[in-house]
Amino acid sequence: MHRARKRFGQNFLQDEGIIYSIVSFINPSADMRVMEIGPGLGALTRPLLRNLDQLDLLEIDRDLVAYWKQQNLAGLTVIEGDALQFDFLEWAQHKSDRKGFCKVVGNLPYNISSPLLFHLVAAAKSIDEQVFMLQAEVVERMVAKAGSSDFSRLSVMLQARYEMELVLEVPPEAFEPKPKVNSAVVRMIPHRDFNLSDAQWSSLEKVVAAAFSQRRKMLRTNLQAFSERLKLTEHELKARAQDISVERYIEWAKVLAA
Repeated sequence: MHRARKRFGQNFLQDEGIIYSIVSFINPSADMRVMEIGPGLGALTRPLLRNLDQLDLLEIDRDLVAYWKQQNLAGLTVIEGDALQFDFLEWAQHKSDRKGFCKVVGNLPYNISSPLLFHLVAAAKSIDEQVFMLQAEVVERMVAKAGSSDFSRLSVMLQARYEMELVLEVPPEAFEPKPKVNSAVVRMIPHRDFNLSDAQWSSLEKVVAAAFSQRRKMLRTNLQAFSERLKLTEHELKARAQDISVERYIEWAKVLAA
């Protein structure tokens, strides 16, 4: 039996009710193109494969790669690799000759969840939906609204690109070994009307990083380098980063990129 490895952030999902719920949210159908990141011992993999013609697995642990290759399951493709380095855009575009939804799913390793979410943004134009289980605290930050203490750089950047919803809360008891934190499942649907250029997206990254660089400081301080070009109002100068809406950050990014 494969033992969970700390360095890969492995905790294996075992609660049948939770598994059933997550698979229902993914809603697999025969013509769907699905990539599962970090299949572990197959809590989601096997039920997904029962409803799919084709399932791609992305796994970094060599022992698990060998395990899945030995299973010799019809329709299963096993890719050994690091999700942080993997080209999801190329994968999604390569699959696009087939009709049907393109989804990326998985119980993401908590130690790489934020960098992985940012890495996936580059492929958002070719992916229809993402369904991930993550640390609950991260999901709460992802879906937080402006004005909330959970509203962060992660909130702004992901909400600028996706419609997101926390769809399920998952207790530690659902895993083996039990993590020390609660988990949650988030559904992420890329905005189809997204129209920021690469330059505007780069400006958004810069202005949001600067705004949240010192959370307790006013934007008068954090956005000092940009304030003249952005023509911040007196109210905005006295505000803190978490008080500004995603839409306003996008407006600022467009001004900076112009």
